[in-house]
Amino acid sequence: MGLQILISDSILQAIRLPEQRIEQELLQELAIALYMQDVLSFGKARELAQMDKYEFGQVLGRHGVVRHYSVEELDDDLTYAGSE
Repeated sequence: MGLQILISDSILQAIRLPEQRIEQELLQELAIALYMQDVLSFGKARELAQMDKYEFGQVLGRHGVVRHYSVEELDDDLTYAGSE
């Protein structure tokens, strides 16, 4: 199941981007906004933006968004690092 959002032609025409970049840019901006509001986790936000972890982290940095880092994520990272 997916969700479609209808955007009027007048809005689409007003977006100052090449047509082939509009969908990707809108998904990226939505992902950033939802992550900033703590509505989506980092993983789900980067999935929405269709980016890998590194790319999405870079985008957040360019937008001045501080990465949320929970205790659970720290535990996961420490477990992963200990298995190396």
